[in-house]
Amino acid sequence: MEEGEHNRCENCIIRQFNSLRAMSKHELKKVSDSKITKIIKKGESLFEEGDKLDGVFCVRQGISKLSKLSANGKDQIVKLASKGEVMGQRSVIAEECTNLSAVAVSDMEVCFIPKDSIIHTLSRNPDFAIEVLRHMAHDLKEADDVIVNMSQKTVKQRIAEAFLYLRNNYGEDKNGFLLLTLSREDIANVVGTATESAIRIISEFKKRGMIKTSGKKIGVLNEKLLQDLIEGF
Repeated sequence: MEEGEHNRCENCIIRQFNSLRAMSKHELKKVSDSKITKIIKKGESLFEEGDKLDGVFCVRQGISKLSKLSANGKDQIVKLASKGEVMGQRSVIAEECTNLSAVAVSDMEVCFIPKDSIIHTLSRNPDFAIEVLRHMAHDLKEADDVIVNMSQKTVKQRIAEAFLYLRNNYGEDKNGFLLLTLSREDIANVVGTATESAIRIISEFKKRGMIKTSGKKIGVLNEKLLQDLIEGF
């Protein structure tokens, strides 16, 4: 089956969000000729912690959670990867097994790019190498922020921050509910607490008029109250 022109890397708007934008037209053509587009259903795994990756995943649509299993067998979600993000870059370039697992939290469309295309371009195109470094530096900065948040903010503050982050980054529907619906367990794993604690805090936030809920859905009702809590007022 011939690939549609809009799905080719040369014509793909998504690449503007990642390091692929520094590739030449010829390099992009090689990537496009070798990549495989995959549909990943919600709940399906893209890769597991400890896997040896033969390439990277470029997200065209949908959202994935990147998590690490702790010694006590609990998942810690370290990042949500959405449209434009490239997953597995560090593992492929360092030639190491991946230290994170990736699972779709919504239906996804991803392009799998074999590592040869990435490594070959990295050694020949300094602009691409700089772009890759820039994105890895950004990931490191985000990881630093997560560490500081974990150590200096309470669980309540982190959950309040998570709701505002989800609304500001992924939006809300016409009824004011977050478009990205995370399970209570996922919310707990984002902020690093027990699922029971997350459920209790969500219930408290609802009673205080900060949020509203409908089944699994959550909506921000009072941004100021959430913001005041985050800032320690």
